[in-house]
Parts: sequence; structure tokens; C-alpha cells
Amino acid sequence: MKVADLYNQAGDKPVISFEFSRAKTGKAAENLEKTLDLLAETKHDYMSVTFGAGGSTRDGSYELIDKIKNDRGLNVVGYIAGVGLGPDDMAGVLDKFKSQGLETVFVIQGDEPQGEAGFTSHPDAFSHASDILKFIKERYDFCQGAAGYPEGHIHAESLDKDIEYAKLKQDNGAQYLMAQFFYDNQYYYDYVERCRAAGITIPIIPGIMPIYTVKLLEILAGVCGSTIPEDVRKKLDSIPADDKAGVVQFGIALATQQCRDLLKHGVPGLHFYTMNRGKSVHAIITTLQSEGLL
Repeated sequence: MKVADLYNQAGDKPVISFEFSRAKTGKAAENLEKTLDLLAETKHDYMSVTFGAGGSTRDGSYELIDKIKNDRGLNVVGYIAGVGLGPDDMAGVLDKFKSQGLETVFVIQGDEPQGEAGFTSHPDAFSHASDILKFIKERYDFCQGAAGYPEGHIHAESLDKDIEYAKLKQDNGAQYLMAQFFYDNQYYYDYVERCRAAGITIPIIPGIMPIYTVKLLEILAGVCGSTIPEDVRKKLDSIPADDKAGVVQFGIALATQQCRDLLKHGVPGLHFYTMNRGKSVHAIITTLQSEGLL
């Protein structure tokens, strides 16, 4: 399955995808199985698996890919992060993906793994995602996706410069861009318009991150550079601190409204960052289905 074909051939049908990562504990593995069971039943087109750069985390990514693709028979995209990997290491990962039957890889630069005592970066590690895309394009026939940042990458000197890098990603082999999550759809619409003006023609898919907990929201928004709108902060502040279910329900309502608006604007798909949790995404998808939007 080449994901770019799904987006290019979808017509009016939005492509739905979910992102997962390896479970780090036995309990987390049990919960992930339940999440996969729940979301496998929903209307979706593929699932993606994040990449662990360290040895044990990388093996966990391979195992999860195998579990989803071969045990469950579902479409899978494998992430690949260049952090710390030299050319031979990169080729080894790609060969493993090929042996697992993957046809699409999602390319990011990534961050160094935390808690991997034996991790050391290769002296010839790739500096940028665009370098990895070029390396893969010249040696493999994978369909390639890459990340886009509607509010600009946190390390980019400006949004315009970041869009230049996005154009380079397209030139070096990216066939679709997955947008970092946002809570104001206007960031996405403006980003797409600016990308098109810069000559970026590939599909740009909005990433959706439902609010699961206030703490997780603050952490992820800080790491990813995503703005939390003032009206969202005020609503969260009005929910009692111990009302975890209330936060989840607000997150579902907010993401559902985001998706309604995005779908009415004809986006090519919706990509959900699940954080290995299923109930919120399931509620959003089933609501959109009931309204005839999916």
C-alpha cells in the first residue's frame, strides 16, 4: 500500500489514519491491544507506527508493525527517524521494513531517545529529514511521507524558511506532508495556501491531537510548538481539576468540531495522534460517520 495513492485517488472520500507507538510496559501493551481492537473496527485506511532510534525501542517498533500488519491484516506505514543513524544503519532499517512488506515510510529527523543508556549517535548521521528522503529515493522504491509544521518547526528561524524546507522535502522525494497538530484550523488553511504559493503540490494532511489530559496537552504543545488558543485554555480552566472525564469529553467535542470544519473544506484526510488511546478517537470517528461526513 502506497499512501500517496490513497490521497491522490480518494476523490471526495477523506483518508483516515491513526498513529501508534510501541508499548513500554506490560500494562501499556495490554491497553494498546484494547486500543487496536477498538480502532480496527472503525472507518480507517491505515495505521502508522512511530520509530524508536535506540536498539530496544527500534525492535519494539518492528514488533508493533508486525502485529498490526501481519497479525491483524491492516495497512501500516512505518516511521523512520534519522537521529543517530549512519547510512548503513538507515539501510538496515529500510531493508527490515521491506522484509515486513511495507511500501510506505514516514521520514522525520527525530529526537535522541531518552533512557537508552547505550545509545550513541553515528558520526555520519543524517542532519535533516530532507537528506534522509533523498537517500531513500535514490536506493528504494518506498512511497515517502514527511512532516509539515503549520506554525513552523520550533527550531526554524521563520515559517517562510520552514516552508522552504518543506519544498526541499518534496523535491527530495516526499509524496505527502503530514501536518503537526493544531487547535485553530486557520493555522492549517494558511499553511496550505503558503505551501501552494511556494510550489508544494503534494497532499497536506491535517494532524489531529484530541486533548486527553491537561498535563499531556501542555507537554505536547510545548514540545511541538502548537498554540493553545485562549478560548480553549478558558474552557479547560472552567473544568474542575479532578474531572478527568470532563477534560476528555471537552477534547472529543473540540476535535470533532475541528474535523467537521476541515472536512467541509475538502481536506484529503485526517490523521489522528492517538497516544495509544482509543476511546476519544473512536468517539470522534463514529460521530462524524453518523453525520455523514465520513
